[in-house]
Amino acid sequence: MNRNKRPLAVTILACVYIAVGTIGLVYHVGELHGANPFEYGALSVEATELVAIVCGAFMLPGHNWARWVAVAWMAFHVILSAFHSLGQFAIHLLFLAVIAWFLFRPDAARYFRGARTEPT
Repeated sequence: MNRNKRPLAVTILACVYIAVGTIGLVYHVGELHGANPFEYGALSVEATELVAIVCGAFMLPGHNWARWVAVAWMAFHVILSAFHSLGQFAIHLLFLAVIAWFLFRPDAARYFRGARTEPT
């Protein structure tokens, strides 16, 4: 299948998701060694980090569902940050807006749609 060229913004965002997920996974793995990893939600934090890695990995080859999950992942962080400081909420909301803007621009939409619309 002849795919459209991947936009640089998609490549960068996918790599950021992979990096953030990996760093978070490594950072929070110590919480799993406690007496009860369910007590503080350590497993759910690790699952959230794995979702980021999967989103990034599947955005690279142009899987449309991955960009939607990536935006949902960031929206989830916006909701979580609403329970913290206004500054955290604002920065997460800004990140969400920037990520959504880059992932739903026309060039990105063409990439995630694939080469179906190109003449043969």
